[in-house]
Amino acid sequence: MQVNVINLEHKPAGQLSLSADVFGLSPLRKDILARVVNWQMAKRQAGTHKTKVISEISGRKAKPWAQKGTGRARQGSLRSSQFRGGQTVFGPVVRSHAFSLPKKIRALGLRMALSAKAAEGKLIIVDSDQLAQAKTGAVAAFASKLSGRTALFIGGEKLNENFAKAASNVPNFDVLPQVGINVYDVLRRDTLVLTKDAVAHLETRLGTGEKAAAKAAKAPKAAKTVKAAKPAKGA
Repeated sequence: MQVNVINLEHKPAGQLSLSADVFGLSPLRKDILARVVNWQMAKRQAGTHKTKVISEISGRKAKPWAQKGTGRARQGSLRSSQFRGGQTVFGPVVRSHAFSLPKKIRALGLRMALSAKAAEGKLIIVDSDQLAQAKTGAVAAFASKLSGRTALFIGGEKLNENFAKAASNVPNFDVLPQVGINVYDVLRRDTLVLTKDAVAHLETRLGTGEKAAAKAAKAPKAAKTVKAAKPAKGA
């Protein structure tokens, strides 16, 4: 699929062919996107919430009253859950909320997110993120011409220092290197902007059909073994 390439001044800078295995998946699987987003959100949870158990509550350890003869229900401790200030039963404890997700599902989720942006017409390709001076106005002018109120910009292996500094002052305009791209950030922003370096990296990282064909072409072919002819009977 052919897309137009622009520069930071929104002027045409040629065309680029995108891999259908990465940017042209159809139909879009919303269930895969949901699984990957839930996996990301679970990893972000701190898991530091906690309530006190009976051993952590200060107070007497003796029985509050005698076992029998008082006419009251038997009790073993005033720190029990039925008393005010007592322990919490089955309360939260410090733990990790993260769970495992297969790499193939994570990669498929990212391809689905990229394909969704391309299908909606919200994928912009720029030739480079090179900026001569760290001027916020230059990045703000570029962001103001994009469709949508928010945008995510994915640069090359290393972001241009001037561009990163200038973009840090632009509201609702996130900038990440190519290694930091993820499904949640792609979906939460209206427009996705990729540099040509980012496109090349994503196609190498996520490509399936082309990558498998190249791997098969490089694999050495097995030599054919010729079976010896069996001697004829009576020879």
